[in-house]
Amino acid sequence: MQQPAQAKAYQKPERRCTGCGNRFPKNTLIRVVRSPEGSVSLDGTGKKSGRGAYLCRNPKCLQKAKKGNRLQAALDCVVSEEIYATLEAQLAEYVHESDRK
Repeated sequence: MQQPAQAKAYQKPERRCTGCGNRFPKNTLIRVVRSPEGSVSLDGTGKKSGRGAYLCRNPKCLQKAKKGNRLQAALDCVVSEEIYATLEAQLAEYVHESDRK
């Protein structure tokens, strides 16, 4: 008689932070997305269409990604200083909102 098949354990998807390079569960990271039109923004839902890269909620990781041009490489586009400034402001706001929850 055959044994019943055992259910496989569900593994949560992991992604690598573009800044520090560590792996984290996908739902704990913040997604930076380049839309098909070419605009770069934070994706709080993780469902916007476009090419994505992930960052920790640590603002230092954005600085590391900027310094090493890692975000540009991951998104395959030029990320200007204005976009970095906007991302820093959005990241600070996003982290502040998630701390209140």
